Amino acid sequence: MKIVVCVKRVGVLVDDPEFVDDDRAVDTDYLDYEPNEWDLYALEAALRLRDDAGDGEVVVVTVGDDEAEEVLVRCLAMGADRAVRIWTDDLAGADALVVAAVLADVARREQPDLVLCGAQSADAAQAATGTGLAALLAFPCVAIVTSIELAPQERTAVVHRELEGGLVEVCEVDLPAVLTIQTGIDEPRYVTLRAVQQAEDAEIELVEPDELAEPGFRVRRLLVPRSERAEMMDGPSSVAAKIVELVRGAAA
Repeated sequence: MKIVVCVKRVGVLVDDPEFVDDDRAVDTDYLDYEPNEWDLYALEAALRLRDDAGDGEVVVVTVGDDEAEEVLVRCLAMGADRAVRIWTDDLAGADALVVAAVLADVARREQPDLVLCGAQSADAAQAATGTGLAALLAFPCVAIVTSIELAPQERTAVVHRELEGGLVEVCEVDLPAVLTIQTGIDEPRYVTLRAVQQAEDAEIELVEPDELAEPGFRVRRLLVPRSERAEMMDGPSSVAAKIVELVRGAAA
C-alpha cells in the first residue's frame, strides 16, 4: 500500500494586512507560516492506514521553495517515509491548477494506491487542488472525507463524507483514488523535538518540472472588505423595504 499525501506551507495573517505595490499579494511581513491544518489530518489518516495494514509507504509531496521544507520535516517527524519537494522559480504564485499539474507528474511516477489531500488550504481556501489533481490523474475522487476503510484485496475503499446539514454520505470508491480530507478524521499525532531533529537529517528529493501548465486564473487585486454596522429590522416588511432600497441604489 503506497499513499501519497499532498501538503502545503500556508501564510497566516498576524495583523491587519498590507499589500505589495500591485495589490496582488499580502506583504510577507504580515504573515506567519505553518503547515496547512487540513493536510496534517490527511497525513495522520495516511499513517494510520499504513500502520493498520502492517506495511506500505507514505510519501509526502509539497510545492514550494526552500522554506517549504519545514513542512516536510514536520511530516517526516510524524512518521512519513519519504518527502518530495517540487520547485522552480516559475511556480511562485502558481494557481491551484498549475500546482495540481506538477503534483500529478509526481503521482504518476509514484503510482500510489491512494492520494490524500487536505479538503482545502487555510490561505486560499479554494478546495481546488485535490479535485484538479484527481481529474488530471483520471482517478475517482471523494471530497470532505471523514472516515476511510480500505479493502486492499478488492482494490476498493469505503469512505464517509460530510454533507451540508450534518448529513453523512457513505461511498465505495475504486482504487487508486484521490480523497480530500476534512479536519477531525483523526487527531494529528504529537511530534517530539527529538523526532524533528532526526527528520532534519533525512533526504528530501527535489523535483524541477520540465514545463508548467497554463494557469486557470490570475489574481487581479486583493482588498479588505469595507466594514459596515449591522442594522436591526423588525419584521418582513422592513426587510423587504430595505432590499428594495439597496437594489434601487445599486441600479442608480
